Amino acid sequence: MKLVLYQPDIPQNAGTLLRLGACLGIAVEVIEPCGFVWDDRRLRRAGMDYLAGVDLTRHSSWDAYAEARRTSHERLVLLTTRAPRPYTDFTFAPNDALLLGQESAGVPEAVHAEADASLRIPLRSGQRSLNVAVAGAMVLGEALRQTAQFPREEK
Repeated sequence: MKLVLYQPDIPQNAGTLLRLGACLGIAVEVIEPCGFVWDDRRLRRAGMDYLAGVDLTRHSSWDAYAEARRTSHERLVLLTTRAPRPYTDFTFAPNDALLLGQESAGVPEAVHAEADASLRIPLRSGQRSLNVAVAGAMVLGEALRQTAQFPREEK
């Protein structure tokens, strides 16, 4: 299981998702370019001292990510407000890569076309979307629950 951030443009959200990955032992891959300088203080502030503990891979472009993905045997699961299927009706697999789009624009059509599945979070009528970090955390939590991949707490 991993999180994949497509050209994130808000450093606080990227930092929060990196921290999520570090805390849950989930790899995070970032597809660049980002809409901010990678060492932005807001990224570091949101990620706090957890950033050193995240399994992070940065890809220079969508094409570079797609090339790396060809040998990974992972299923690309896109989270999008445009999906017909709610994530609550989906069976996750242990090797899923959960793709989160740009906060400002989602992902382009070519990326939509590459996804193996597209999922949405059910919202009340009239509401457009959740913060990308909140959405990622919700869906990742369900995916980890279904696949029994939550970290074991040591006592």
